[in-house]
Amino acid sequence: MANTSDIRNGLCINWNNDIYSVVEFQHVKPGKGNAFVRTKLKSVTTGKNVDYTFPAGHKIDTVRVERRIFQFLYKDDSGFHFMNNETYEQVTIQPEMMENAQFLKEGSNVEILYHAAEEIPLTIELPQTMELEITYTEPGLKGDTATNALKPATVETGAEIRVPLFINEGDVVKIDTNTGNYLERVKK
Repeated sequence: MANTSDIRNGLCINWNNDIYSVVEFQHVKPGKGNAFVRTKLKSVTTGKNVDYTFPAGHKIDTVRVERRIFQFLYKDDSGFHFMNNETYEQVTIQPEMMENAQFLKEGSNVEILYHAAEEIPLTIELPQTMELEITYTEPGLKGDTATNALKPATVETGAEIRVPLFINEGDVVKIDTNTGNYLERVKK
């Protein structure tokens, strides 16, 4: 058991029958009244953000978590299959546990957050950016690059993104996996 003085960014706590990660916190000591800790918590299982204020000295139940690197192997009807890079153990993860799974490319490394005591996977974090090849897009018109216009494109994983007009089929682009936005064209 810990208390509110142990709160820091990234700490995982067991609260309200769920596991939450501390995103932001602020210790506040007002001129009048008792001190408190204002926090922004993110549910590890659902991804939902919650603001909560703990009174100073409040007992919190910390959860020990481990981040492990896994390689994405393939997807089938039973879910996404990953292999631990150190032990070569394979795990199957359900699609509900992942955000933006449409950008996951075979052979990519991801971080899986594990509950250390119970050895169960909690959530999967994709890399911040991924480099994917454009498999289909309409050709851009010559001289049509002065505006910031975007066109739809399909990447090798089957996901649809919006890219600038000068991007063609076969180009490799870097995209942000959190938002799905185009970042830049990758030089070959």
